[in-house]
Amino acid sequence: MTSKVFSAAIIGLNAMPIEVELDTTRGLPSFNIVGLPDKAVEESKDRINSAIKNSGLLNPKKENLKIVVNLAPADIKKQGPTYDLPIAVCYLLNTKQVEFNYREKVFAGELALDGSLRSIGGALPIALMAHDQGFKEIILPKQNTKEAAVIKDLRVVGVNNLIELANYLNGKIYVEPEKTVDFSELLKKE
Repeated sequence: MTSKVFSAAIIGLNAMPIEVELDTTRGLPSFNIVGLPDKAVEESKDRINSAIKNSGLLNPKKENLKIVVNLAPADIKKQGPTYDLPIAVCYLLNTKQVEFNYREKVFAGELALDGSLRSIGGALPIALMAHDQGFKEIILPKQNTKEAAVIKDLRVVGVNNLIELANYLNGKIYVEPEKTVDFSELLKKE
C-alpha cells in the first residue's frame, strides 16, 4: 500500500516541493529511504520509529512492516531533519492512523525521540513555496509559525508533538492557525 504527502527542499534562499511517498508490505521489519537523502535524512528512520512508539501510535517495527520511502524528485539532494515530520505523517496515513486530504498540505519538522517537534530552518521559504504552488496549509513545529505567518492567504498551523498532529488531522481537535503577520510590523519591532 502506498501513501503520499508533500514537503519541501531548501535550495539556496528558495524552496521546492518534494513528494514524500511511502510504501509498506508485510515482512521482516526494514525502513529504507531513497531519493538522494543525506546522513541526517537517513538517520530520521530512528527518530521516526522512536517518536511514533513513544507517542503511543502503531510502531513500524512492532507491525513487521517493510517500509520504503521515496523523496521525489530523486535528483535533488535532500538535507537535514525537515523530512522527519512528513515521513512520519505519511506512515500514519499509510497505516490508517490519520485520514486527510494530502493534496492541500505541506509538512516540515524535526521529531524528537519523545514525539515532540523541534524548530527547523527555512520555514519562510517553505511557506512562500507552499503559497506559490497553491497549497492551502502548512504544518510546522509551533516554534516556526510566526516566521511562516508573514505569507498571506496560507493557513499556518503549528503543533507541539506527533499526537497533537494526529488528533488535528483526524478532526478530533482544532488547532488555531497562526495569525498572518504584517512583515513591515515585524521590522518596526526590531
